[in-house]
Amino acid sequence: MTQISNLHVSSNTPLPPPAALLAELPATEAMTGFVARARGDIARILRGEDRRFLLIVGPCSIHDEAAGLDYARRLASLAKEVEDKICTVMRVYFEKPRTSTGWKGLIMDPHLNGTNDIPEGLRRARRFLLGVLALGLPTATEMLDPVTPQYIADLTCWSAIGARTTESQTHRQMASGLSMPVGFKNTTAGGIEAAVNAIKAAVAPQTFLGIAGDGRASVVRTTGNPDCHLILRGGDQGPNCDRESVEKSLALLRKAGFPETVVIDASHANCGKDHERMPDVFREITAMRRSGVAGVCGAMLESHLEAGTQPFPRPLEELAYGVSITDACISWPQTEQLIREAVAQL
Repeated sequence: MTQISNLHVSSNTPLPPPAALLAELPATEAMTGFVARARGDIARILRGEDRRFLLIVGPCSIHDEAAGLDYARRLASLAKEVEDKICTVMRVYFEKPRTSTGWKGLIMDPHLNGTNDIPEGLRRARRFLLGVLALGLPTATEMLDPVTPQYIADLTCWSAIGARTTESQTHRQMASGLSMPVGFKNTTAGGIEAAVNAIKAAVAPQTFLGIAGDGRASVVRTTGNPDCHLILRGGDQGPNCDRESVEKSLALLRKAGFPETVVIDASHANCGKDHERMPDVFREITAMRRSGVAGVCGAMLESHLEAGTQPFPRPLEELAYGVSITDACISWPQTEQLIREAVAQL
């Protein structure tokens, strides 16, 4: 018989059922309580009921868990110190969207060698999230593959839908069923309307194909996620972190009947992908909030132990400790200074 299926598939390896991995690496009762409280705090900030500033900060991606936890320990200590004015959430990004090719993150390639050991990647992602939560630090990630949330969403306090996937029906449906606040970034071209439309879809009930805890394909029905919001990250035409752009975005949200709040990303196109400009962009964001633009409820920063980025792929023994292998980040000393400045200003 002529083969007409799987012509371009070289293998199909079953994953452990989500329920099995959650049982293998469970959250403690204290952790689940902490996640619930952190999600509630973030949602209240987004609704304007909590006047603290939301800060999503951390490495562009996690590739070295030891360095990531080193960063998390420093951030957890500072977050406790500033918690009266800033709600600090750590970026714990395991999936990286690619314009063409490249390393796709710890879940997809945990050994950083192209072997794509996804079962091990999922285990390492859960272990890392458990380690961050054990420090009393809320977690944030981008949900990229629609299967991934079944394995890590219970340990996630905030999530993002990226600029490349904001227009995706699959991701809008997925967001409608997630149990934490979800931010939609404007498109890579800079379009805000697409992100507002994404929020409209995600706050509504949806029905779509998914997987159940036992790993079987299933029909998923949701009630909609009320805590979806807009993230401004700039676009091909330049940044959108200026006051005029922010006020236009707030007006679009008002017209659509949504809370007039935005989170502004100080990295990506808003800093021209130049990490050395990121601190000044962040200062502009906090200054806008201080000047009375109450709709600016938070910001995002890409930050690691050391500044910059390093070429990858390369031999693992040549990788510098605490330096990003994806987008360039600001250093920990810069991050600490910016957070302390923000506390003084806010």
